[in-house]
Amino acid sequence: MTTCVLLHTGQKMPLIGLGTWKSESGQVKAVVKYALSIGYRHIDCAAMYGSETEIGEALKENMGPGKMVLREELVVTSKLWNTKHHPEDVEPALQKTLANLQLECLDLYLMHWPCAFEQRDTPFPKNAYGIIRYDSTHYKETWKALEALVAKGLVRALGLSNFNNRQIDDVLSVASVRPAVLQVECHPYLAQKELIAHCHAHGLEVTAYSPLGSSDRPWWDPDEPVLLEDPVVLALAEKYGRSPAQVLLRWQVQRKVVSIPESFRTSRYVSDGPVFYFTFSPEMKQLDDLNKNWRCIVPMLTVEGKWFPRDVGNPLHPFNDPY
Repeated sequence: MTTCVLLHTGQKMPLIGLGTWKSESGQVKAVVKYALSIGYRHIDCAAMYGSETEIGEALKENMGPGKMVLREELVVTSKLWNTKHHPEDVEPALQKTLANLQLECLDLYLMHWPCAFEQRDTPFPKNAYGIIRYDSTHYKETWKALEALVAKGLVRALGLSNFNNRQIDDVLSVASVRPAVLQVECHPYLAQKELIAHCHAHGLEVTAYSPLGSSDRPWWDPDEPVLLEDPVVLALAEKYGRSPAQVLLRWQVQRKVVSIPESFRTSRYVSDGPVFYFTFSPEMKQLDDLNKNWRCIVPMLTVEGKWFPRDVGNPLHPFNDPY
């Protein structure tokens, strides 16, 4: 039974991890502790999520000799935010994350987005019209600064998040430390087949965020489809005696794609666990055929009370390319 993927660094990454996006302040510590208690060994974090201090408290209390989990059993991922792309800002940003997580070394550090924002203390620097102020720093410059973190022993592996195939190749063209992981939105409505094949051909494993469709995203539109209520998903859940969430996660497991559902409800923990104890055969095609190339996670901003896509005008916006 395969429960992990092997990174090119030799590290094992569990196929199911705890996503912490949209985590609720004041509840994260208890959730992480509970996740560790039921077997989660992969925690996905980001500086931008604002929850790393609480996660660090949970890790300090529950990780180490004689505690719930040993450090070497756990994979902890975090991400460099867009305002920290200047090479001189990269290590201080990581050091802050390490301090918040109360760790000496991070297992995996991702560049959160290819687009750089202006150097500011606020995460979303904007002009007078509410539009993001971007910076000219190219992600290839940022990547070289990230590589220095590996040389210093502060990070075990590096990766990318929300990069397209062309941008991945761009990084590979300058990399002395190759990216080990690409993290992107991925679920049956956005199967990412071509991008996954491209990653695997170049030695990157893929992590799927929002694998359940993220119907609780802030800009959710009630007219949009709800993946967990799709008739095909519901029929398979009934056939196998599983939950819709288990069906969606099992589909990813059989594709060797890591999933990090945002599991901030106890019921989700229960439904995420047994995905390794049943198998799809012809049903994989039924789920594959749900693909619509439909993104539910296109970052949005509000201007004058209305939502609009955040980065589509930026030349480095990753979703301007087909994949």
